[in-house]
Amino acid sequence: MFDTSRVTNINMYMGYIMTTTIWGINFAAIENIFYFYYLIPLFFLLLYQLHSYRKRSNLLVHPLYRSNLLRNYSYQMKLCKMILLCIGMVAIFITLLRPQWDKKEEKISQQGRDLLIAIDISRSMLAQDLKPNRLEFAKEKIKKLLFNLSCERVGLIIFSSSTFMQCPLTTDYGAFLMFLDKLDADTISSGTTAIDQAIKEGLRVFESNPTQKTKLLVVFTDGEDFSTDLQGVKNQAAQNRLSICTVGIGTPHGAPVPIIDNHGKQTGWEKDEQNNVVMSRLNEDLLMNIAHQTGGKYVRGVQSDDDIISLIRMINKFEKDSFEDKSFDAYQEQYPYFIAISFLCFALEWIL
Repeated sequence: MFDTSRVTNINMYMGYIMTTTIWGINFAAIENIFYFYYLIPLFFLLLYQLHSYRKRSNLLVHPLYRSNLLRNYSYQMKLCKMILLCIGMVAIFITLLRPQWDKKEEKISQQGRDLLIAIDISRSMLAQDLKPNRLEFAKEKIKKLLFNLSCERVGLIIFSSSTFMQCPLTTDYGAFLMFLDKLDADTISSGTTAIDQAIKEGLRVFESNPTQKTKLLVVFTDGEDFSTDLQGVKNQAAQNRLSICTVGIGTPHGAPVPIIDNHGKQTGWEKDEQNNVVMSRLNEDLLMNIAHQTGGKYVRGVQSDDDIISLIRMINKFEKDSFEDKSFDAYQEQYPYFIAISFLCFALEWIL
């Protein structure tokens, strides 16, 4: 089930599991080291009890006559019991840190879907009807989408009047995000938008594996299009079972398109031949038509996470493919040894 609480910040996805290696032992749960602070007062309590036991015995009888008068008294036995308790508690503490050693090669079978994400980088994507602008808004939506995918290979296509494969299909989300973050106002093309070129690039990527069960292309664009053969490309996509989901970036009432200089500063607004400010509007009819003809879905980008939730549900309906098995060296869990040590120490302490 889609977890809406996770759609907050992509930086959460980039979190990591803390591990530390000491003397060749890898501790996979080093964050549990704070339990050590509970051990310290317990150790002092045991020492205090041992000291009190000896002090009380000295008050009752002189050490020279203790062996005769207090036949069940044994300071050495008390000391031994205390040492066993301490060793048992330390073993439990080490267990909580998940000690690992002895690397072994393991293989895991991966299943998922190949998902191509195409993002419009034409000038109209600088319009500010979505904050801070359409391009940055689309990038944040892609990050949230990526964060909520599970074992998917993703690729990034950027397009305007021409198309470029910015990131090939990969499970390395960190690399994907690096390429995505590089898209800014300086990347914006001076050309117009040709959605048919983005679809052609998606077809080219998937043509190397015609038996693939699922082929998905998600297009983030405002729908302003100057394609020369969009209908023919849509038919080709349908024939090749390429499902296209379109995400509308913008609003129906639209916004003017800013002119950005080489220093990233706005110098004015795009104007037509009559010197009127050009308004860029979201073309939902076109995007709905593309999605409908290719078995996909149209979603309008909104400030809430409803768009991503809808998109994730749509993607999850498609069948998964098997990826190549992945081999890696993994440390073996060794905490059962420390559980056995603690059990043995506590059992001996009870018997004594």
